[in-house]
Amino acid sequence: MPTAPLCAVPGSGSGSAASHAPIRVVLADDHAFLRHSLRQLLDRETEFEVVAEAGDNSTALQQVCDHHPHVLVLDVDMPGSARLTAVRQIRSAAPATTIVVTTMTDEPRFAREAIAAGASGYVLKDSADQDLPEAVRRAAKGESFIAPEVASRLTIHAARGEDTLSERELEVLRLIALGYTNAEIGQTLEISIRTVETHRAHIHRKLGLSTRAELVRYALRRGLLHDAVRHDGAR
Repeated sequence: MPTAPLCAVPGSGSGSAASHAPIRVVLADDHAFLRHSLRQLLDRETEFEVVAEAGDNSTALQQVCDHHPHVLVLDVDMPGSARLTAVRQIRSAAPATTIVVTTMTDEPRFAREAIAAGASGYVLKDSADQDLPEAVRRAAKGESFIAPEVASRLTIHAARGEDTLSERELEVLRLIALGYTNAEIGQTLEISIRTVETHRAHIHRKLGLSTRAELVRYALRRGLLHDAVRHDGAR
C-alpha cells in the first residue's frame, strides 16, 4: 500500500457523528463471508449506516476518501501491507475518520501498538458480535474501546509495573520525541550513549512500541511535550 495522499475534505458529513444522524461506517475485510456477517450485525442497529465495503487496504482507503465515514472497521490482518501500516496511512489521509480494528490477535502488546498507530478501537473477531457495535459507537464519539479480555490483561501488566517507565526513561522518551539523537540525549542527561541505548530498549519493551512515531504519539498523550519549547540551535 503506497503512501496515501490526504483525502479531499467534504463540505459536510465527516467528523464526529451528530446525535440525530446515523453513524456512517465503511467495512474492510478480505473475507467476504465475515464482512457480510459484520454488515448484518451493524445493520440490525438503526444508529449505523454501512455506506461501503472493501476487500483490501487500498480499496478501504479509496472508500474512506469517497464516502467520508465516521468510522472505518478495518481487518488489520489483510494481505498487501505490514500490520498496522494501513491504520497509519488511512489515519494520515483521512484524520476525520476514526478506525476500529478487528483481529484474531489477543496479545496486549499488539493492542497497544494498534492504538498507538491511530486506532480508536480494538475488537477480537471471535467476540465481534458482542463488542463491535459498542466499539463503533465509542469511536464515533472520539472515545476508545479495547476488547475486555485484552483490556483486563493490559491492566494486569500495568499493575505489575511492566508498562511503568522510570523517571530517567521518561526523560529519555521526552528527548526522543523532541528529535534528539542518542548522542544528544547522552550529552543532555550526562550519560553514555550505551546507557541511552539501554534506556531506549527498555522503553520500547515496556510500551510495546517499535517506532519513533509511536513513541511521539505516546509522549503527546502523556503530556510529556506540553512544556517543551524548542528554539533553533537549542540542540
